[in-house]
Amino acid sequence: MPGVTTDDAPLLADLMPWSVAPPRLGRGWPAAPDAACLKTRWETLLKAEGPERRALFEPSRARTASTAVGQLPGRAAGTGRLIRASGPCPEPVRVLRAPFDEQWLIPDQRLIDAARPELWRVWDDRQVFAVEMPAASGGAGPALLATSLLPVLGPGRIRPLYRRPGAREPNLAPGLLEHLAAPLGHVPAPQDVLAWILAAVRPGPHGPAVPLTADPERWARGVEAGRRTLWLLRRDGERPKLPGGRRPYVRAPLPARPLTLRYDRDEEALLVDEGRIAPVPPAAWDFEAGRVRVLERWFAARTAPAPPGTLEAVRPAAWTQSWTSELLELITVLTLLAEAPGPDREPGSTAVTAADLRAAGVLPVPDAARRPALVLDHREEGPEGQLALV
Repeated sequence: MPGVTTDDAPLLADLMPWSVAPPRLGRGWPAAPDAACLKTRWETLLKAEGPERRALFEPSRARTASTAVGQLPGRAAGTGRLIRASGPCPEPVRVLRAPFDEQWLIPDQRLIDAARPELWRVWDDRQVFAVEMPAASGGAGPALLATSLLPVLGPGRIRPLYRRPGAREPNLAPGLLEHLAAPLGHVPAPQDVLAWILAAVRPGPHGPAVPLTADPERWARGVEAGRRTLWLLRRDGERPKLPGGRRPYVRAPLPARPLTLRYDRDEEALLVDEGRIAPVPPAAWDFEAGRVRVLERWFAARTAPAPPGTLEAVRPAAWTQSWTSELLELITVLTLLAEAPGPDREPGSTAVTAADLRAAGVLPVPDAARRPALVLDHREEGPEGQLALV
């Protein structure tokens, strides 16, 4: 029998029905690859007064230094108007600022145009966020990322794996797990469904589509491949490594203030000005996400000049050792992802189609499944210290 077509495959939007638009910062300075410089930026802002503080803040239509907003869920930032704020910087948190680029963010809703509090309410150490990526020509780059960090990268929708903290209430179409249990012989775990999605997802005319299978062996192979992809994307737990002879090393020291990043295909070397890292396979250098080379974007985030006199211009005086370590790990991750087996996207005669799910009553999903769950296990402070009503 022929394989399932894209139009037959269920949409990701139906399999993981609750989604949130990506947070929108509105200004670049509350995020940075270095946590210490964020605290310096905060101190610089608070030392300024009146019009100078307003200008440094970089006001937008959504936020000014006089905007009153509440705390982000689970964070201890102040709620008084920023124009008269004082005190230490809220402790920066690790976020995914761009594909494969982990940076730091000041978790203060007064600084962020659209923070998406519903994401912060369900973010804990067991959460996984699936992030849709724009389709690239020729299928270059992943259609979906997954991260344990809060994604602050846009423009794709964010789909949390769980609707409540503590890995409670999977964000999956109601009845999907039970429907898959019959042919597979067991009820799949939510994270295994996400692993399959990562292994099988592909662009479609109506958004990302996910071919499903009723073949237990094919399912097991896809889940195994997806688990490895999930591990590489999340980068938590055991750190990924390449075999000794293929492991990237710094062969010539990186300069204190690098300006250029180049690639030598013949030598398989990454050239950071006069610095040199090797071996770096071509697949790692060419790896794209969101239509941009990952390594080039990562480097530019740490070296591109910022307008003088702005808070974004407050940054480390020199390249940090931690950035070198992160770069070596990023090369490793991109190499392993590029070498991973291609996705198994054709379930063939054992396909579980969208029509099958409709016949079983799994689709269409109820409207409530597309809305956030009511999550308010503790008080959230609103603007000017008032109790927030959610």
